Amino acid sequence: MGMDAESKIKFLLENERLDEGLKAIASKVLAGERISFDEGVLLFEKGELGYLGVLANYIREKKHGDYTYFNRNFHIEPTNVCVYDCKFCSYSRLIKNKDEGWEMDVDAMMDIVRKYDNEPVTEVHITGGVVPKQDLKFYASFFRESKAHRPDLHIKALTPVEYYYIFKKAKLSHYEGMKYMKEAGLDSMPGGGAEIFHPEIRQQIAADKCNAEQWLDIHEQAHKLNMRSNATMLYGHIEKYHHRIDHMERLRQLQDKTGGFQAFIPLKFRNKDNQMSYVPEVSVIEDLRNYAVSRIYLDNFDHIKSYWAMIGRDTAQLSLSFGVDDIDGTLDDTTKIYSMAGSEEQTPKMSTQQLVELIRHVGRHPIERNTLYDVITDYKDVVFEEDDEKKARYYPLPVIGEKI
Repeated sequence: MGMDAESKIKFLLENERLDEGLKAIASKVLAGERISFDEGVLLFEKGELGYLGVLANYIREKKHGDYTYFNRNFHIEPTNVCVYDCKFCSYSRLIKNKDEGWEMDVDAMMDIVRKYDNEPVTEVHITGGVVPKQDLKFYASFFRESKAHRPDLHIKALTPVEYYYIFKKAKLSHYEGMKYMKEAGLDSMPGGGAEIFHPEIRQQIAADKCNAEQWLDIHEQAHKLNMRSNATMLYGHIEKYHHRIDHMERLRQLQDKTGGFQAFIPLKFRNKDNQMSYVPEVSVIEDLRNYAVSRIYLDNFDHIKSYWAMIGRDTAQLSLSFGVDDIDGTLDDTTKIYSMAGSEEQTPKMSTQQLVELIRHVGRHPIERNTLYDVITDYKDVVFEEDDEKKARYYPLPVIGEKI
């Protein structure tokens, strides 16, 4: 019988050849103590994959055991036209090239919501480009209509990149703007737009959108209003390891202050059809190392999530041994952000059964959750009917790559 997670760390500590700095970190992890900034950098610089996996999995199992979470969700991407010019983005089209993109109105967005009237989805995830006409009143109108139509559908919508622009245009403070959106029906925020906080890198890849302080402040105001949110980091491009730890440190400090973050989602840079296509993508090994260091460093975050739609199903399965306890949701091919950047999943869609089996195949315990991590269904012992996969499980969505 194999060793449990704690025994594996103790075995590491008995290795006389292990670097003293790494041994000190392993001792801290075993004792439940916080690691420092410099120790975070050391993990990236000297921590081998096996070592990092042992530490990250110990923390993961201490927090969640074998539980692995997913939800039933769909995306709405109101536009891929954008006033900003992020160098890494394969998705957006600048205003001057808007003929290549799409811009939805509220009715078109509601048409997508209605497609799921007879489906057991629990969340709509909304994010996209930034355009002047999709302003405060536009989104508030959609939130109200969506809540009136389906009150139980959780609205997880827009990032600080969108809100910063919208609130500035409406002449509202971040707190006033978030309060207005919450009263209109907003339930929580996704984690996008964080990229890399350090100005040295942010100026090179996303100079014209909200800065780190503005991004963090909008999340802080949402937390003050008792809304939960997620956080991301775009890694694997021109940043160095200390930039990644700086990013996590800022998140860790805000989480110490508010406790409002639920999950951290590392997002892999993909180099298809963007202004940084000359930058090679990092390996799957680096993906797993990054998940593991994230789990070790962000001790006050409950969940580390890997987006299977961005990294592919195989890597998502592997990530569950490197600190990850959530692989996102069913998606139903409603997002183009990842596929347009060259992700493995060009039509990201999985049935509940497929997600459950993906998790089971690596010995983990599948749990369907809602957005706030309340358990909806424990799938540990659920047996699917043979023909479940043959049944139509979703209504097909309209193709939103055309102008609507």
